[in-house]
Amino acid sequence: MRFPVPASQVTVGLLAGLAVGCAEPRIPDPKLAATQYAEAARSGDSERIYALLSRQAQRDFGREGTRDLVRMSRAELARQARGLLAAGVEVEAAAEISFADGESALFDLQGGAFRLSSLGTVPSRARSPAEALGDFRRALARRSYPALLRVLSPETRGAVEADLKSLVEGLANPDSLLVSVSGDNAVVEVPGGHQVKLRRVAGVWQILDFD
Repeated sequence: MRFPVPASQVTVGLLAGLAVGCAEPRIPDPKLAATQYAEAARSGDSERIYALLSRQAQRDFGREGTRDLVRMSRAELARQARGLLAAGVEVEAAAEISFADGESALFDLQGGAFRLSSLGTVPSRARSPAEALGDFRRALARRSYPALLRVLSPETRGAVEADLKSLVEGLANPDSLLVSVSGDNAVVEVPGGHQVKLRRVAGVWQILDFD
């Protein structure tokens, strides 16, 4: 069980059940949970750490598993406690709603209210490699080109857009391109160094591959 926490900023995931038309009058202070964890980590108190875990995490680790992990991670827990209790630490709270199709919506706590930070076409701010991969997976699952571009680095996005622009320009006059046909397969050399492969299926030509 690892809790990598920078000394300057802490992100606390709030396990909150959100219902339409029903809201709690007060939102718990996320810094309180961070402080409670820091004190438990500093003293190596596995019972207090277990009590702070979500229900799912409690089922996954169990009391004995949490005790073993705390025993093996005392030095790291002490380091994290010092970071959490240091002066100037800022706490950010976030909530995530998961949908049946694998999509999710992310909310950040700002000014006492949760604000949408990521949902479908809303740009995400991945806080870890796993979240970036999740964004990538969702973009691919939706077949969304705009969403896919958003998860790419500026350099990769520029290269992809330049490559596609070159392909679009090369296909500007398809009737003038030399097509090599062999039975139900065809290969087209496109200006700009591109190649498009086609295949005829039930009398209909379809793009098989391109680069």
